[in-house]
Amino acid sequence: MPVQLLKIIKGESETPLPSHLQKEDLKHLQEGFDHTNKYFQGIVILSYPLKKLGDGTDFLKIVLQDLDDLCSRINSINILIYGKMAEDCAKVIRHGDTFVVAGFKLAKSPTAREDGRHGCHLEVSEEEGSAIYSVAPKYAYTTLNRLKDGTVVNLYGIVKFFKPPYVSKGTDYCSVVTLVDPSNVKLTCTLFNGNLDSLPKIYKVGDIVRFHRIKIREYNGQMQGITSAGFASLTFDGTVGAPVVPRTSSKAYTFMDEEQKIIEELRVWAATNLSVSGPAAKLSGVQPMLYFDLTCQLVGKAKVDGSSFLLKVWDGTRCPYPTWKVPVEARDLEGEKVVLHQLRNLTVDILVYDNHVQLAKSLKIGSFLRIYSIHTKQASSDNEDVSHIEFHLHGGTCYGRGIGVLPESNPDVKELKTFLESVDLADSQNMEGMGSLELDGTFNSVTDLESHLQRCQQLSVTVLTDHQDLNNTKLKTVLNSTAPQQYRIRAKLRTYKPQKLYQSIKLHCSKCNSLTEVPDGDDTDFILQGSAVTAPNPELHNTSWYDSVMWTTQDQKQRKIAIHFVKHDEMLQQPEDTLLMIEG
Repeated sequence: MPVQLLKIIKGESETPLPSHLQKEDLKHLQEGFDHTNKYFQGIVILSYPLKKLGDGTDFLKIVLQDLDDLCSRINSINILIYGKMAEDCAKVIRHGDTFVVAGFKLAKSPTAREDGRHGCHLEVSEEEGSAIYSVAPKYAYTTLNRLKDGTVVNLYGIVKFFKPPYVSKGTDYCSVVTLVDPSNVKLTCTLFNGNLDSLPKIYKVGDIVRFHRIKIREYNGQMQGITSAGFASLTFDGTVGAPVVPRTSSKAYTFMDEEQKIIEELRVWAATNLSVSGPAAKLSGVQPMLYFDLTCQLVGKAKVDGSSFLLKVWDGTRCPYPTWKVPVEARDLEGEKVVLHQLRNLTVDILVYDNHVQLAKSLKIGSFLRIYSIHTKQASSDNEDVSHIEFHLHGGTCYGRGIGVLPESNPDVKELKTFLESVDLADSQNMEGMGSLELDGTFNSVTDLESHLQRCQQLSVTVLTDHQDLNNTKLKTVLNSTAPQQYRIRAKLRTYKPQKLYQSIKLHCSKCNSLTEVPDGDDTDFILQGSAVTAPNPELHNTSWYDSVMWTTQDQKQRKIAIHFVKHDEMLQQPEDTLLMIEG
């Protein structure tokens, strides 16, 4: 008999134990007595890893504590589980769970003196006709306004902000979630796990999460949530009227009927109190200098260089602007060539950078994605009259930047698939005139090529390509040739601009829109010396992204010095991890 789950409703088991079974207290478990129709109930206080014995049999050892006899010196007993039952128990067992063991064999424990537990242990296996019941506990849920420092709680919350899981500085994945509830209190949680699937499967603002065994800590007057031993989560769609189906990778979880009411009440509250309207999410609606989330299908990918990766995606709509096609070698582009050709006027190229590259490489062609905080940038080609739109997913996780893989069961994916199937690809083939701009080094006219090479010659820029099979050609010959042609040139560098990197940028004032040069080292010293004379401005203290304190020096001048402690993911960090800004 496999491990069974018992749900307790109003103090009674929804599926009662067999009527012939009677409860046995720990003190009555003695050798020489008949325990055929007896069961023992206790709470899991310790479990050991599943292992195999010499003959290949699975073996699991757990320790149960008798909750009815906590005052006794010996109130726990070893349970030895064999065979398939051991494998099943290992999948569902958690610290603090209540287990019922029936059909057991009682034997003398060889470790009683060492571990201080009961003098006997219980042996169970399917072959012996044993049964184990896992009693679903009745969880209490804490509202966000009643959280206390140092406690481990269970809670429900509505997602107000989140960062898709990303690789942390160590080996774990990290996700940051900010929750709210009808108590109008906000809680930011930082969640770590070595297994990506064990983190909450959040797809959008407004989703509802259930966290079990999350640890609460207070830092600088703010409550924060962090993962603790046994942390588990469920995620639900926050849309009113949507099916109440939990998202989780766990095969063993409890969900009571009364919890459905909690979710429905949170959905109604969120619909009137939480703004979940996100930025434009269709390619047909993009504009330059926009940040938006895109739900799309991946049709191609390619490595560009060590810090960037190309994703070719589509959502069935057409970008109203010419789009940038990232130049990559055809052999490096993964994806069905026929599909890529068919969709060439509907796909866009998204360049992802830095910490997003590792995940981008692992994505499967054909999968459905939600890419968060894509940046659209307008740029010009060498022909100044032509501009195009570029799509970038910048490095870092600010503003929730990241990539999420959506399952095909997701409602947004179902809607997208239906729409993609209805797209008339023939129409897109007839719109070549508005096609994407291929920036692969070709030019639209002989004049374009000549002007480009003349600029190169004036600056004496050396142009090299990887076409080692071509002979070097003189610039004069290139200028007198008819485009398009392929050449490999070799030139001597005379000069270059800018001479220093900081000369490539200017300082911009958002108030007066003026542009100034970046000061050099001497100017910077002068500016800093002048600013030290002015006392820090209290109106600029304690903003949303840093906390401030004011100190007074102990010398005769008694200068005011402001220390700004920069937050990370809306939370202050431990002292050794905190970035400081010092004013004055």
